[in-house]
Amino acid sequence: ISKEIAAARACVLCADRLPLGPRPILSMSATARLLIIGQAPGTKVHATGIPWNDPSGLRLREWLGLAPEIFYDESRVALLPVGMCYPGRLPGGGDAPPRPECAPLWHPRLLPLMPMVGLTLLVGSYALADAFGPGPMTPRVANWRALLPGRLPLPHPSWRTLAWERKNPWFRDELIPELRARVAAVLTRPVST
Repeated sequence: ISKEIAAARACVLCADRLPLGPRPILSMSATARLLIIGQAPGTKVHATGIPWNDPSGLRLREWLGLAPEIFYDESRVALLPVGMCYPGRLPGGGDAPPRPECAPLWHPRLLPLMPMVGLTLLVGSYALADAFGPGPMTPRVANWRALLPGRLPLPHPSWRTLAWERKNPWFRDELIPELRARVAAVLTRPVST
């Protein structure tokens, strides 16, 4: 597994289209039981090289009920974005979509290396589109029960989601408690040998 991770971290496929240059960011191991598929790193994550090391990551950890030492324990939690490098900004503001070359190249190589994953979280519109094709985020997240037990869809935990959460109280009232319970269960499940 370390050979494939090293290859992914050394990827320069999109180098000429990345404003800050390539810096693939991921964290995983063969023993991970929770997989979080996010969108792409932002500038803060690009600068530090640590996945979800920004305000969105803080909100995500709050949603999950996980302390940083558990969230960043790659033996239990895998962090794999749709695009592993910072993709740049959109003309009107906000980060650009993940590079389209990344997930088709790396996910088929990396996902099979994590056979113990019991729950996959699809975080944000781009992660949801990568899994299910184009479509609106809200109905996909609202239909979260249909994807259990193996997957759970989530909005992106940026500040932009605060208004969305107010309009969709079921997210905090129903989905978050279920999310926390399932994350805790999968992370405390005994490791089979």
